[in-house]
Amino acid sequence: MAATRRPGAYHCGTDAAMDVIGGKWKVLILWALGEHVSRFGELRRMLPGVTEKVLAAQLRELEVDGIVHREVYDEVPPRVEYSLTPRGVSLNEALVPLGEWGRRHILEHGHTGTAEASSAR
Repeated sequence: MAATRRPGAYHCGTDAAMDVIGGKWKVLILWALGEHVSRFGELRRMLPGVTEKVLAAQLRELEVDGIVHREVYDEVPPRVEYSLTPRGVSLNEALVPLGEWGRRHILEHGHTGTAEASSAR
């Protein structure tokens, strides 16, 4: 990880991973970028409820950690695209079992409508 946002050494691998994916929107940003390369506005539409400020900050943190790549094209108007780095792809793969656990948890507790919406996560 390129940047640590909290002081002290990590206690375990899960602690290190949580430092990277901690934050309300980061896992959903990873899911969205796992679908395809996206521009900022597209990510914002894919993540209803996220503010521009929070999305920009979390993308910046993921970029610093080597999870997200930000490509700026020399065009008018300017175009910026976000994609997963190989490290980001491997992190998304590691999150698959967590998503499966979440789906089982939703189904076991009788929640409706959310399991289908999050089936790709």
